[in-house]
Amino acid sequence: MKTLLIVLGFICVAIGAVGIVVPILPTTPFLLLASFFFAKGSKKFHDWFMSTKLYKKHLESFVNSRAMTLKSKLTILLPVSCMLIATFIFVNNLHARILLVVLFISKYLYFFTQIKTIKE
Repeated sequence: MKTLLIVLGFICVAIGAVGIVVPILPTTPFLLLASFFFAKGSKKFHDWFMSTKLYKKHLESFVNSRAMTLKSKLTILLPVSCMLIATFIFVNNLHARILLVVLFISKYLYFFTQIKTIKE
């Protein structure tokens, strides 16, 4: 099981790293998942991950103070918003559309009421 968690951690790090250069792919959620998987799978890899530039640049302030820069918040929110809007346009099911609207509103409410915004 620990091996699976470590492998999942590295997969999430890779996807998060790709997300730095591919605007539609969010970085922070994948790096958060990587941190979780490494924490559960191996202290050695978790310590290594916490010492990387990826962790320090994208997660450290959030993990330590539950705060993010406005740029970080928007980097996460905008690609997800685009995907939700595109899905809304192509789905004809009323219940699915209502769920998408609730998700859309909920994520913005969460990011702007539960996570502090700090200066860069």
